[in-house]
Amino acid sequence: QVQLVESGGGLVQPGGSLRLSCAASGSIFSIAGMAWHRQRLGMQRELVAGITSTGSTNYADSVKGRFTISRDTAKNTVHLQMSSLKPEDTAVYYCNFGIKERFWSGIQDFWGQGTQVTVSS
Repeated sequence: QVQLVESGGGLVQPGGSLRLSCAASGSIFSIAGMAWHRQRLGMQRELVAGITSTGSTNYADSVKGRFTISRDTAKNTVHLQMSSLKPEDTAVYYCNFGIKERFWSGIQDFWGQGTQVTVSS
């Protein structure tokens, strides 16, 4: 059974930085894309940043130039470095991996449990 465990959320002042991490464990043959999503209060979950198996990245317009996604393939881990944080970045952040559990299986979506990020003075 695959599990994704997130860490690094918390309370930070506007203009500050935080680094989120998400590590996958369990039955993993290979990992395709990795991504971070967030859900702000009263809003739908939205894609924040994604990274492919070859390292190509994409970002939501609202975080471009402030957030950086990276992956450590050997450790099945993805990071999200968040800088110049704004109150509107306050949300629950979720990691999402596309994983093949076996050589013959298809790619399935797995999600972390979510970590709260609060940007407030």
